[in-house]
Amino acid sequence: MSARTGAGPLAGIKVIELGAFIAGPFCGQILADLGADVVKVEPPSGGDAMRQWGAVQRDGKSLWWPVIARNKQSVTLDLRTAEGQEIVRKLAREADVLIENFRPGTLEKWNLSPEALQADNERLIVGRVSGFGQTGPYRNRAGFGAIAEAMAGLRNLAGYPDQPPPRVGVSIGDSLAGMFTAIGILAALEARHGSGRGQTVDVGITDSILGILESVVSEYSATGAIRRRTGSTLPGIAPSNLYPTGDGSWILIAGNGDGIFRRLATAMGRPELGEDPRYATHRERGIRQRELDDLIASWTRTRTMADLLDLMEEHGVPAGPVSDAADVAGNPHFRERGSVVDIETEDYGTLAMQGVVPRLSETPGSIRWVGPPLGAHTDRILADRLGLDEQALAGLRARGVI
Repeated sequence: MSARTGAGPLAGIKVIELGAFIAGPFCGQILADLGADVVKVEPPSGGDAMRQWGAVQRDGKSLWWPVIARNKQSVTLDLRTAEGQEIVRKLAREADVLIENFRPGTLEKWNLSPEALQADNERLIVGRVSGFGQTGPYRNRAGFGAIAEAMAGLRNLAGYPDQPPPRVGVSIGDSLAGMFTAIGILAALEARHGSGRGQTVDVGITDSILGILESVVSEYSATGAIRRRTGSTLPGIAPSNLYPTGDGSWILIAGNGDGIFRRLATAMGRPELGEDPRYATHRERGIRQRELDDLIASWTRTRTMADLLDLMEEHGVPAGPVSDAADVAGNPHFRERGSVVDIETEDYGTLAMQGVVPRLSETPGSIRWVGPPLGAHTDRILADRLGLDEQALAGLRARGVI
C-alpha cells in the first residue's frame, strides 16, 4: 500500500524544529505528518543523533531516522555561533511555531529566548520540551525519558513485584512528551485565532508521565494506598490477563465486564460460571482473580490461538494475540487502515512503517517523504526565505556555520 498524499490540515503552518533525540523531534513528526512545513535545524557535523540511533540498522543506516524525521526539511546550522543564531532569529520572524528540547536556559544563552523571538514575531508559538519543565527546583537537571519514567512513577507500576521494575520496549516518556507538546501547540494555534498572539508551551517529560497515571496519585491522596507492580494483571479486574494457548503462544482475554464474562463462560462451554455467585459480579471476580485465571488458563491450554480467536470473536469477547514486529507488519487490519504503510525510499527500497495518527476524514495527513539527508534543504531554505545568494551561502559554509 502506498502512503496517502494530500496537503493535510496544517498545510501552510511553518515550523522550525531545534533540538535532537526523541521528544522534540516526535512533536515535529506529528505536525509534519499533518501537513505542517517543518524545517529541522541540525548541527553541520553529524546532525541529529537519531541519524545513528537504533540497535538494528541497514547498511549502517538508522531505521529510526526515516520515521522520526519524515516529512521534514533538513537545514544545517551551528547554533553555537552568532551567525547561526541570527539565521534562526530571521527564520523565526516568519514562522508560526518553534520547537526545542534543549536543557532549560540553552535558548536564553543563545539569545533565542521565547521573549526575544516573540518580540520580533508576536504570533510565534514556542514549544519547549525538557526533562522536568522550565520551572521548579529540578528544571536544570539533565533528564531523558527513562529518568522521567522512573521519577514520575511509571516504572514502579511495570513488571512483577518480585523483580526490578523494567522499562517499556520503546521510549514512551519521550514520545508522550512530544505528543503533549503537539497538543499544546495545536491549542495555542487555536487560541491565536482570537488573540493574534503566540505563547509558550512548556512540557516536562515528567509532566507527561504524570498526565497518564490515571488515579494512581488520587488513590494515595484519598486512602494512602500505593499501587504496586502486578505483572500482567490489574488487581481486582478479572478476568483480564495473558493465557497460554495449546500451540505455545499467549492470548490476552479481557472478560472483566459482567455481560462479557457471561459470554466468555459460554464460549468456554461453561455457561453456569456466568451465573455462579462466586464469579457473576465484578467485585466477586476480583476477589477470586487468581482462581479464575487458573480456571481460564486450564481451558485455553487445550485450544490453538486461531481457535481461541475465532471463539472470542464469535461470542463478542475482547481478545488478541501478543504480536511482534512481523505480526504487526503483516496484519491485514493495520494494512487496510493505513496504520502500517509501505514507503518507497532511495536508501532502503520499500520500507514499512507506522502510518499517520490521527486519521482525519476531510484533510488527512500523509507521509510525503522519509527522513532526508543531512542539510538536504539548507541552500534552498536560506535562499528562498532569507534571500541569501550563492556567495553568502559559500561564506557560511566556509566558516562552518552551515
